[in-house]
Amino acid sequence: MSKRPDPDRRDGKDDAPDPGGDGAEPSPRVYILTREAARELDRLATDEYLIPSILLMENAARHVAEVAFGLVRPADEPTIAIFCGPGNNGGDGLAAARHLHNAGARVRVVLSTAPERYTGDAAVNLRIVEKMGVKIGHGEAAAPGPDDAPAVVVDALLGTGLTCSVNPAMASMITRLNQLARMGSKVVSVDLPSGLDADTGAVLGVAVRADVTVTFAGPKPGLCTLEAQAYVGDLLVADIGAPRALVERLGTPIPEVPPDHE
Repeated sequence: MSKRPDPDRRDGKDDAPDPGGDGAEPSPRVYILTREAARELDRLATDEYLIPSILLMENAARHVAEVAFGLVRPADEPTIAIFCGPGNNGGDGLAAARHLHNAGARVRVVLSTAPERYTGDAAVNLRIVEKMGVKIGHGEAAAPGPDDAPAVVVDALLGTGLTCSVNPAMASMITRLNQLARMGSKVVSVDLPSGLDADTGAVLGVAVRADVTVTFAGPKPGLCTLEAQAYVGDLLVADIGAPRALVERLGTPIPEVPPDHE
């Protein structure tokens, strides 16, 4: 598991002196966030700290776009498909679509349901993507097939709120996404692979098998279970701008590994 770098840092160094004296930059403590803690983090960031929820979504999307584009950077006009559910997870994917489109990728957005069912911040980003002229369709019929598998697929279908087996329509979308992975598409999951239980790591019917999972603020307990490892791929923790004090208040710190004195 690794921590996303600070995007504002350009030289990889800290101006402050190293208290340990060995020149190594201390890493911030990583905190595990349960499903309920992640929900509270978003709510309190807005209610207590007045951070607009769409700003948190924007920060999340920029990290996802960076990771997705990094997988195909050498290619000219890489093809990227983004599977988006109607909730905030899908909103993250829609916002990422904007950044990937602006970066020169050929982006296709696949909505899991009809556009009119999108609400809140997800609907705002959907309207922007529509205005930008990004290709958008909904339902499994709009998804790429084996003969036109994209270089990268972004899984933004289901987030941490899932607690029961995925419905048949969503299961078909996940199955199609996994088929594209078997055809060679790299898969980036947003926050956690769709179909996993955020707290237990159990597969709720069917789940996406990701190459990379970009999780926000802190890893979810389910991502750290043995059962989930076949689905998570590389795990990156992205800072989306939620106040550090909230992460520490709501999360459980991962025990620090003592230094090797051998």
